[in-house]
Amino acid sequence: MRVVVDLSRCQGYAQCAFLAPEAFRMHGEEALMYHPSPDDARREQVLRAAAACPVQAILVDRLEDRDVPAEAAQS
Repeated sequence: MRVVVDLSRCQGYAQCAFLAPEAFRMHGEEALMYHPSPDDARREQVLRAAAACPVQAILVDRLEDRDVPAEAAQS
């Protein structure tokens, strides 16, 4: 799983840090720090955090090799 946050869009609401503290945390009142490759065991938390972002600044890449049809993965 890969996480990308558009920091120019992030407004520091900290909903992500509340819902997935292992992946997101606030540094001060406005600066968001995040783990770009959080543990897959935290997938549900990270997805909920991304969905809760009021400005939709979090993108979670859910595409994995096991989710891609074999013919697409070989091209």
